[in-house]
Amino acid sequence: MESEEIRQLFLDFFAAREHRVLPSASLIPANDPSLLWTAAGMVPFKPYFTGTAAPEHRRVTTCQKCLRTPDIESVGKTARHLTFFEMLGNFSFGDYFKEEAIPWAWELVTRGYGLPPDKLWISVYRDDDEAYRLWRKVGVPEARIVRLGKETNFWEIGVGPCGPCSEIHFDFGPEHSCGPDCGVGCNCDRFLEIWNLVFIQFYRDEAGNYSPLAQKGIDTGMGLERIATVLQGGKTAFDTDLFRDVIEEIAEVLKVDYGAGGDVGRAVKVIADHTRAVTFAIADGALPSNEGRGYVIRRLLRRAIRFGKLFGCEEPFLDRVAVRVIDKMGMVYPELNQQKRHILRTIRIEEGRFLETLSLGTEILNRMIADARAQGQGTLSGEAAFKLYDTYGFPLELTEEICAEEGLTVDRQGFATAMAQQRERARQARETTEYLGERERFYREARDAGIGSRFTGYYVLEEPARVLLIVKNGQRVATAEKGELVEVVLDTTPFYAEAGGQVCDTGVFTGPGLLAAVEHVDRPVENIIVHRVKVVAGTLAEGNIVTASVDALRRRQTARNHTATHLLHQSLKAVLGAHVNQAGSLVTPDRLRFDFAHYEALTPEELERVEAMVNQAILAAIPVETFETTLAEARALGAVALFGEKYGERVRVVKIGEFSIELCGGTHLKNTAEAGFFKIVTEGSVASGVRRIEAVTGEAALSYINGILRDYQGIAEILKVAPRNLAAAVKALADQVKELARENEALKDRLAAGEVQDLLQRVEVIDGVNVLTSRVGTAEMPRLRSLIDILRERLGSGVFVLGGVAEDKVSLIVAVTPDLVKRGLHAGMLVKELARLVDGGGGGRPELAQAGGKNPAGLEEALRFGRTLVQEKLRGQG
Repeated sequence: MESEEIRQLFLDFFAAREHRVLPSASLIPANDPSLLWTAAGMVPFKPYFTGTAAPEHRRVTTCQKCLRTPDIESVGKTARHLTFFEMLGNFSFGDYFKEEAIPWAWELVTRGYGLPPDKLWISVYRDDDEAYRLWRKVGVPEARIVRLGKETNFWEIGVGPCGPCSEIHFDFGPEHSCGPDCGVGCNCDRFLEIWNLVFIQFYRDEAGNYSPLAQKGIDTGMGLERIATVLQGGKTAFDTDLFRDVIEEIAEVLKVDYGAGGDVGRAVKVIADHTRAVTFAIADGALPSNEGRGYVIRRLLRRAIRFGKLFGCEEPFLDRVAVRVIDKMGMVYPELNQQKRHILRTIRIEEGRFLETLSLGTEILNRMIADARAQGQGTLSGEAAFKLYDTYGFPLELTEEICAEEGLTVDRQGFATAMAQQRERARQARETTEYLGERERFYREARDAGIGSRFTGYYVLEEPARVLLIVKNGQRVATAEKGELVEVVLDTTPFYAEAGGQVCDTGVFTGPGLLAAVEHVDRPVENIIVHRVKVVAGTLAEGNIVTASVDALRRRQTARNHTATHLLHQSLKAVLGAHVNQAGSLVTPDRLRFDFAHYEALTPEELERVEAMVNQAILAAIPVETFETTLAEARALGAVALFGEKYGERVRVVKIGEFSIELCGGTHLKNTAEAGFFKIVTEGSVASGVRRIEAVTGEAALSYINGILRDYQGIAEILKVAPRNLAAAVKALADQVKELARENEALKDRLAAGEVQDLLQRVEVIDGVNVLTSRVGTAEMPRLRSLIDILRERLGSGVFVLGGVAEDKVSLIVAVTPDLVKRGLHAGMLVKELARLVDGGGGGRPELAQAGGKNPAGLEEALRFGRTLVQEKLRGQG
């Protein structure tokens, strides 16, 4: 049974049992900053399980793209570990429970997929007698049901809904056993868990107490790769049709025999798995970078490259592997075909950069090895290895391999300590979001108690509303007096809550004797809009009717920039290509910021074309239409959906004539002409493969242009030329500056030549070695290196220590010719000693090193000490 058939059979089975079949969500979780990736089939439905949102369908089935990296080192070593995989699942949100889920699971695996019952084992949570009884009822022998503990068979995510698990395991036979104690739940390759059924039936509170849920739920997950392994008679997921073509391509590129197993087999598996993960992640909007999910993508790519390099592959090759992934999976996941050009180019660029990084990292590592040897050490410090890994992306294994060739070991414990310290810093950063979780729980409970808000701001900017809830310092209060800062929930509100990159509305609440300023608005849970309010006059009381008034000017300015953002998005696609996708945005009354996927800086001509296209759309006075429809219909219309956004069955569409159509919940103009004028202010890079444009519209654009014109006029007055001749005048001035700079450099060269003659007179011979320690008339490091080069050329052999002062800062440079390095002299060690005397620091290679300091008074002493050190070193050898 091929993977396509396995996938479809699962979905059809549950569709026939009244489940709504939903498409896979993005690998980038929607509106959930606590998660880097969609790592399980339930992630898109997390708000339904935690209670922050209500499900549109109570029975759902999906095949969900998933990405996990905690066990990355196990990929290729075991039969079960992958970073990217597909999770088949069926879900119940307060509908059916164990009585239906367990028989359906048994029916599907034994009748649907035809697995022999005598090859299947069941695990249940140790106290879950109900699940045990139901498995016995469908015919599973008592001897094949195993009770396991909480660490494996109970699902929970801290405070919130949780429950026991039950798993179906396939037995590959005793020949795959790890020993006499092997059994279900063992991590060896005999028993493969193919399906996990989670029974959401409890709520865990802050104190760790469990209470039964009124509405129970089902969350199951069957790994497609695992069930395919079993059904296709393989030993691992890499033996299935999901990987077959990909592995053939890798083996051909590396010129290896995959069937040989061992290191070859592992390398091919790692490359295949990591390339699949990267291909899907890029298609969903992730890009390589040095933080967050971008760092995960970068790490996966670099691990794959490194495994290729181990087998002599020195050229970029992963894009060829990605093509095979797209060819295999593109029919099921059309975004792969749609983003193919973008995926392949991103991989090529990142791979080329890392090959350069490997070269740089190797050079830096060689210096570290030389320093360790010079200090008589046989081990490279864990801190140094971690710096290579963290800063340059240099894999620890490669560091160890190169060090071993040079006779050094690597302090793995020190590396682990440095890694743990970084993780601790990351953990502390995550804990700063804890209050948000408490706040969400508070408002979720309020909503469950019947408190809710209705947003009317698409149609009105002012209306009467009832105060449903006042919150101060996380506690419900009855009133708020003058000067107090509180959070307020109204039954209906025209205030837009911050979302989708658009800032919130501000304004006021008014009433008899009341004036309260609305400073911020957000939506902590579904159906509740919270206003942060400062009472300026009077008393705000729960139950009062107030007039909620939005700042109309701020709303209009924000709408200009939001509509312009849609025009910009479409214009970028038209000018640069369909691969351009929004990677982030900020819409404020003053400006707009738009991040998008692209590989290189826009040329002036491209920027001009984009800007002109947006302004042409503004001048065309295109009506802006907003309407609600189904998600399927919106996609059929060609509406652009943004990665990372969560969309329900009904969606809001913003359509700007034939120019642009996007899913969007923000506020917009009625006609593009209301934007007035659009001007790009800056364009630059914010991460690898991500560019950023900042722009202004309306009054802000006019103010920006007038400011430039004022500067233009001012420069013309300074240069005493007519504004129309300014460009020619500035060019003439620049040419003059270049000529003066050339003359200055020539003068410096003549002075340096004279200084070299003077320095040669100061060279002394110590134990047959030319030694020069001298202060010079420059502190510019390029000039000091130039002097060193001339001295080495003239004398051939020697030790040279030069120092200079400029603006109360000291520069030192030390050079040792290669013949004297062999005698034990080390420029890096020497300069470190001298730098201390000028209150500075530095280092470098055995042949050349440099340092800086902030104590000019210590320079002469440092130079004298340098001569003494060289003399002691030379005579010590004698």
